Amino acid sequence: MLCFTRAGDELVLDAWVIDLMALIPSVVHWRRHVLAIIAVVMAVSFIGAVAPDATAPPGPAHESLAGQLLIAPPSMGDPRFDHAVILVVRHDRGGALGVVINMPAGERPLAGLLAAAGEPRTAASGNVPVFVGGPVRPDVALVVHSAEYQRPGTLAIDGRVAVTVSAQVLRDIAAHAGPQKSLVAFGYAGWGAGQLDGEMQRNVWFTAPADPKLIFDEDRARVWDLALARRTRDL
Repeated sequence: MLCFTRAGDELVLDAWVIDLMALIPSVVHWRRHVLAIIAVVMAVSFIGAVAPDATAPPGPAHESLAGQLLIAPPSMGDPRFDHAVILVVRHDRGGALGVVINMPAGERPLAGLLAAAGEPRTAASGNVPVFVGGPVRPDVALVVHSAEYQRPGTLAIDGRVAVTVSAQVLRDIAAHAGPQKSLVAFGYAGWGAGQLDGEMQRNVWFTAPADPKLIFDEDRARVWDLALARRTRDL
């Protein structure tokens, strides 16, 4: 049985769950294994940990890709990002964080997610689609949502889209007081200081402006093609 402890309004899984990632024998089979891990983690936990601090260190001006989409080219050499479309949530001199928006991992009952967040008695009904947000920390859940919803723990991205890591967002969704649009993702894509900048210089990613319709509404099977057609940067 998995165990977890509470940290504020978030649930932190015991360290051995994170160690499951070390059991993945090959990145070629990464997506299949991470889906299995998510199925286990979601049974007991909504939020695993807070995303990295969004405060940029002091220094000269930095051209941020936050609010842009990174689009993997057909020749992407990393199978973890095969045909991935990533919403860049944060990008500063300290590094970058993004959420893959086109790797669905099925649906989970909203009541089950609320029970994992410490509310076993709930009248919430219906299912919530969940996504593989990236290879980093699959025990962490982030909710990408429309920007009219704001709570403590919400990080605004571009005035149209935001991210919240507090379990309160699920409570609000259950009470019909949540964001108009939302996407629940487990895990994220992360880059160290200067790493994403280096990848852009090496032409690793296409880019396109983030589009709420593309993020929340379009058929996930079409997101990569639609994003690629809107690219504003060629390789």
